[in-house]
Amino acid sequence: MKTINESVTNTLDKQPLVKTSKVKSKRWETPFTGYLFLSPWLLGFLVLTLYPMVQSIYFSFTDYSLLEAPNWVGMENFQKIFTEDKLFYKSLSITILFVVISVPLKLITALFMAMFLNQDIKGMSIYRTAIYLPSLIGTSVAVAILWSNIFGRDGMVNGFLALFGMKGENWIGSPDTALGTLILLVVWQFGSSMVIFLAGLKQISPDLYEASAIDGATKVKQFFKITLPMLSPVILFNLVLQTIGSFQMFTQAFVITKGGPIQSTYMFALYLYERAFAGFQMGYASALAWILLIIIAIFTALIFISSRSWVFYQTEGGKG
Repeated sequence: MKTINESVTNTLDKQPLVKTSKVKSKRWETPFTGYLFLSPWLLGFLVLTLYPMVQSIYFSFTDYSLLEAPNWVGMENFQKIFTEDKLFYKSLSITILFVVISVPLKLITALFMAMFLNQDIKGMSIYRTAIYLPSLIGTSVAVAILWSNIFGRDGMVNGFLALFGMKGENWIGSPDTALGTLILLVVWQFGSSMVIFLAGLKQISPDLYEASAIDGATKVKQFFKITLPMLSPVILFNLVLQTIGSFQMFTQAFVITKGGPIQSTYMFALYLYERAFAGFQMGYASALAWILLIIIAIFTALIFISSRSWVFYQTEGGKG
């Protein structure tokens, strides 16, 4: 009898130890599996993002021509940018003007097109595809070349005006209209913002419009009192996204106008590129890049601060 009790006791004592070891092994396996699947992104982030950023910070304090070893100069690059570089202020002012005009126009166009595509009309899927199509090709070189041909001296726009006896001008070659053509190109590619607005409109309950219509609200009043407040978080998202993208605009200015005429479209990113790869001043260009990052961060912060007074979150039942 004693032997049987001892064997049972020993068996019971051993069982928790076996379970504990299994649990421990599973606990070790789970994070390892997660990191294994995460490793491609993590490796890409470390090698292609974090390392170049750290290197760029170092280069911004050096005189580096790509052909020779970096020479530490401290704050000299930043001092030259803010005190001697007139092109810095010129390119920055043009870029800010471009952002201030293009972003609101693009968002307004995208919003109204989304409202049109949100209607229950036969064949709406065809309209949605056709309207979104220009955004599929993105900011490619092919689109920039196409835009050059449309707004050139002998382009399609002037050809259309000639049908009515009107004489066009070289829209891209004139300093008064060159920036406007780039803004028009950006506004024309409103598809991504439109899709996000359309998704936001689908989330607004039809009951709100029905109740307001019973109270005698007009379509205009419904737009300002229901659509805009309910869509304000989506507007904030699109506003931040498009602002960041517009500050980095490069391809259109490089291919269509090359910063001209008379530097009227000399964007900040284009100036940065020419300093780095045309002038071989990689240290100076790195300093410009970090200044651009800080400027974008400031604009983004201002947008978020202002959003407290105009963004409505349903979960909070009030302003953000």
